[in-house]
Amino acid sequence: MTLLTFQEQVPRRPGGLQHAPIPPNSATSPTSPTSDAADTTTGDLTYLLFDRGDRERIHGTWRRLISTEEFRYRPGLTAAQRTALSYSRLRKVNDAVGHAVDLADDPYRLASLHEWAGVVDGALGTLAGIHYNLFLGSLIDHGGTDERDLSEFSSMRRTGTFLCTELAHGNDAAALRTTAELDRRTGGFILHTPTPGAQKFMPNTSLTGGPKTALVAARLLVDGEDQGVFLFLTPLSGASGPLPGIRVRCLPERTGSPVDHCLTSFDQVRLPREALLEAEHGRLDRSGALASRLGSRRKRFLRSIGRVTAGKLCMSAAGTGVTRAALAISVRHAHHRRISGPKAGERVPLTAHRSHHGPLLRGLATAYAMTFLHRRVVSRWARHEPADRDAVERLVAVAKGWITWQARAITIECRERCGAQGLFSVNALADFPLNLEGAITAEGDNLVIWLKAAGEMLFQHRAEPSASQHDRPSARDVTGRDLTDPRWLRDLLAEVESLWQNRARADLRRGPAGNTLGRWNAASSAALRMVSAHAQLQAADSFLDAIDQAVDPTARALLHRLCRLFLLDQLAEHTGDLLADGHLTAQHVRALPAAVDAVTAELAPHMTALVDAFDLPAEFLASVPVANSSYIDDFDRLVGGG
Repeated sequence: MTLLTFQEQVPRRPGGLQHAPIPPNSATSPTSPTSDAADTTTGDLTYLLFDRGDRERIHGTWRRLISTEEFRYRPGLTAAQRTALSYSRLRKVNDAVGHAVDLADDPYRLASLHEWAGVVDGALGTLAGIHYNLFLGSLIDHGGTDERDLSEFSSMRRTGTFLCTELAHGNDAAALRTTAELDRRTGGFILHTPTPGAQKFMPNTSLTGGPKTALVAARLLVDGEDQGVFLFLTPLSGASGPLPGIRVRCLPERTGSPVDHCLTSFDQVRLPREALLEAEHGRLDRSGALASRLGSRRKRFLRSIGRVTAGKLCMSAAGTGVTRAALAISVRHAHHRRISGPKAGERVPLTAHRSHHGPLLRGLATAYAMTFLHRRVVSRWARHEPADRDAVERLVAVAKGWITWQARAITIECRERCGAQGLFSVNALADFPLNLEGAITAEGDNLVIWLKAAGEMLFQHRAEPSASQHDRPSARDVTGRDLTDPRWLRDLLAEVESLWQNRARADLRRGPAGNTLGRWNAASSAALRMVSAHAQLQAADSFLDAIDQAVDPTARALLHRLCRLFLLDQLAEHTGDLLADGHLTAQHVRALPAAVDAVTAELAPHMTALVDAFDLPAEFLASVPVANSSYIDDFDRLVGGG
């Protein structure tokens, strides 16, 4: 059976990577493609994965940067030395940026920075997100260069940080207790930490990295009246240490790449009037009266920290980047590593075993879906209109939760597939899942932001209509459907989302009357399943859009099969419900495992092309011993004499 067919001529892409035409009736086989055909296929996949014609503008700077020696793995460093190295690399990033303010105002490049930085240094991504997004981005959103001179921050003479979370207030940061009281005598503010629980938790406020200035989230008090939480620009330290009234204490080491996380508190610190960040959500006049277009303190708080939405995009980007890197390393290793075969004296690569390449291929299918979804969500955020903001913010949150959770699962799988060698940091894999723990929690804990999305989606979002019990699909219609059709599989996933939305609504109505928490508890499990199905459906739609954009026929065929594998994998746990509601037949359910095996077998010969399309720099891959055929000699050199 011929796996892939080819068209006679490949159209040229305007403004993007150009592909040579593939001759008709090519003798290329799926197991041994010609070099030109493989390059064309890989090029088209890369083009689709990396923002198409905008690839160089969005990704080029960061890809080249992590190719340099400055970003190679450094053995033997202490945690403090690793943190200092991450700050040094942050300055390399700043040197490469051109205009830091422009970067902070560009969600495409800002997210892409995290996509590439996370591959080589998880802490670098953390520091970059804080400085460029939360700090500089918030300043831009509150008047920017029109109201302030940002040059000492854009030049990194001072590093920016962001202090919101408190020791006693994490996901309920709207209840934070730090205060900034208007001083009628001077017109400025007095910043204060009133209780131990109000100490700012985990900001990077040590002296490592040089003098720092923070945006501090604090409760604005005017004549004792709480006006809500606003941001205050607060210098924290100079060359010799913390400024008067500011106490900084380093926290114990956490999991993942080390960052200088601290407990930070304020004792009657005086700030000038211009320290308050003002915008339409709130402005103080000369009399101390607050004018705001937002009626509630909670809304003012959410608008003040609005940059957390772009931060969620950055966490998703980091998740996609390290997932692709982990898969590239583990797939390369699976081809290089040989083990005993079924015949005496025979040696076969790990990829010969379905038990080894099957999980990696499922990871590859999901990684492509994650990447295509992330591209769509970044674009939606960058182009959204004010009227769409709430819906797009919800989509960003849903995508962040799904992508980072999938990233953790896949990177753990990749580490396991590389065995004991995957445990060593020099091979990169061991650190990826640990760093993802931070992404899962940062900018809103995944479970919490999904619960918020679930509450909104119960009634503000309409899942695609599902056939009711009395209007089930006819047996004839369903029997004729094929598990090889990804668009039908996509429609089944839409049925799953609708099913869980209907269940959640019914559970809410059946909850205890007059007990808001009790009713929500009754509905939340089904509501979270609805959000999960919604994320998978959005990923599937993004995947199908990419297939439609593929020019190279081999690339299109590979994407079609990857998408099918992704959808079969997502639907597997829902076959009972789909069967019960008449959307699948018993024959479909019985055939699903064989359908997964069949598409896995079709994709297995193409694993190298699929990871080559991830476009990881050769310099990075060469520095990871387990990713290369020379890994035995590489490890021997690493250990050295002794």
